[in-house]
Amino acid sequence: MRYVIRHATTYTYTEPVPVCHNLAKLAPRETTNQVCRDFRLAIEPEPTFRIRRQDYFGNQVDCFSIEQVHELLRVTSESVVDVAAPSLSPRPESPPWDKLDVRQPSVAIFALRSPRIAPSAALREFAWPSFPPGRRVFDAVRDITRRIHEEFTFDPQATTVHTRPEELLTLRRGVCQDFAHLAIGCLRSLGLAARYVSGYVSTLPPPGQPRLTGADASHAWISAYCGPLGWVDFDPTNDKVVGDSHITIGWGRDYGDACPIQGVFIGGGQQQMSVGVDVIPQQEAAA
Repeated sequence: MRYVIRHATTYTYTEPVPVCHNLAKLAPRETTNQVCRDFRLAIEPEPTFRIRRQDYFGNQVDCFSIEQVHELLRVTSESVVDVAAPSLSPRPESPPWDKLDVRQPSVAIFALRSPRIAPSAALREFAWPSFPPGRRVFDAVRDITRRIHEEFTFDPQATTVHTRPEELLTLRRGVCQDFAHLAIGCLRSLGLAARYVSGYVSTLPPPGQPRLTGADASHAWISAYCGPLGWVDFDPTNDKVVGDSHITIGWGRDYGDACPIQGVFIGGGQQQMSVGVDVIPQQEAAA
């Protein structure tokens, strides 16, 4: 499936900003199942300094500074991406979760605590029903992501970017970032490796309704290490194994490693941010 993606973020300030420094992680990754055919990043005002690099996890990072007075910052990315569904059977063979070796360095870093996710007794207790001894790791992860989907309510007003997974066990509501953090925390609390994935998911408008410009959004899910299967992506928000409807931008230990845009600025007074995202199958974009 080929997608045309447009992600526009606008910051407005009540007072002038003389200088800002920013990191943008908006370029789709190259993976086994994904190829980025085109990527363009437009920044207004024109940056004084701009460079592109890769971070520790292999994500593409656009670093830029603006050293002129401004009261508006607009960052717009446009991408063309080909995505194929992973070649997995409905219930692929995988080793028992309690026999899985996660000691290799490229895997082990995702089994350790991170700034926003720490293993805990509360998360382990929540996870236990999905992880009886000897259960295949794929089946166990699929079950806990199903449970999160069924037992928690999607509510954009319930949490902030600072909400911890343990708090979610009480709140029982949140957004995709929260559900991904919860699933990752549960797996790490059992000694397994899981990473946070940032990207987009293609959505369909209601029957008979046109697609609304800017109505899509960034999305988050998890990738769990499943031994010989490698890394397998699961979406607890939508209760599914990730296929060709998900476009991967980047991954890391938690949200902090894969935040789409972050930065610092001087002055500015109060800040307001607006985001518009369009994820359009190419056949629709060409129509």
